[in-house]
Amino acid sequence: MKKNIREILHLPARNQMKRYTRSKAGNFFYFLFLFAAGVFSLLPMIYCVVTSLKPLDELLRFPPVFFVRKPTMDNFRDLLFATSSGSVPFLRYIVNSIFISVVTVLLTILVSSIAAYSLVKLELPFKRVIFNIIVATLMFPTTLATIPNYMVINRLGLMNSYLALILPKIAGAFGFFFVKQFCDQLPDAFLEAARLDGANEWQVFSKIVFPFMKPACSTLVVFTFVSSWNDAFSPLVYITQDAMRTLPLALQSVGGSGSLARAGAMAAGTFISVLPTVVIYTLMQRRVIETMAYSGIK
Repeated sequence: MKKNIREILHLPARNQMKRYTRSKAGNFFYFLFLFAAGVFSLLPMIYCVVTSLKPLDELLRFPPVFFVRKPTMDNFRDLLFATSSGSVPFLRYIVNSIFISVVTVLLTILVSSIAAYSLVKLELPFKRVIFNIIVATLMFPTTLATIPNYMVINRLGLMNSYLALILPKIAGAFGFFFVKQFCDQLPDAFLEAARLDGANEWQVFSKIVFPFMKPACSTLVVFTFVSSWNDAFSPLVYITQDAMRTLPLALQSVGGSGSLARAGAMAAGTFISVLPTVVIYTLMQRRVIETMAYSGIK
């Protein structure tokens, strides 16, 4: 007579197992802990908001106070004067950052998804070698390619252009590897059925593969946007014209003066720079959790 696994391991039957449930007091302390952890994680953002609204006398007050007593918008006005030059308004830096970040996100999603689909689901020569080379680049810091990228951008005549800030980022190994983890779980039977029905490779990718990879692509949108939006190093390398500067690079000119009078302007600039990333993550939060749950990435 065959024994089941529970008898072999001497485990109690399912109906004899004790069910462990938390008491009401346990639930209370559990949710109290989660609430406290959530509030604690929001404290830096709250402090950034209230500091951007503080007048100068409250910023220099000792001992400092957390909440603002006399809110004012003077810090945002000072930020405009501190970052705006004679011919370039502050809004131009925000537009530059938005345009570069959005285009970088769109091209990164397109390149990463097509590359992942091609190397995972298509029979390409030397695809194993190509995959190993791409994964090997993850071991090296991105700053290692700064000088080669600069030489290529300069030789192509792309200095002081949007392409100089976009092209080096769209074919990153991280985006490819991230989407590839999700593409591995797509059954080949779906693709073969579509090909038997007369679909070409582009139709298979656009109608079946890409909709399946939407959660992973949504998560990659968050990572790529945050990385591109907060990047102050690349404009420092490829941009010399004031009109092409991005918001992080413009904010560095405010904080570089070291004046305490600019503390409010720096807080206002920090709030403006953080706000888009918070909005993007809030919109994509459900997709991010879904990707982590189903892609095998923990």
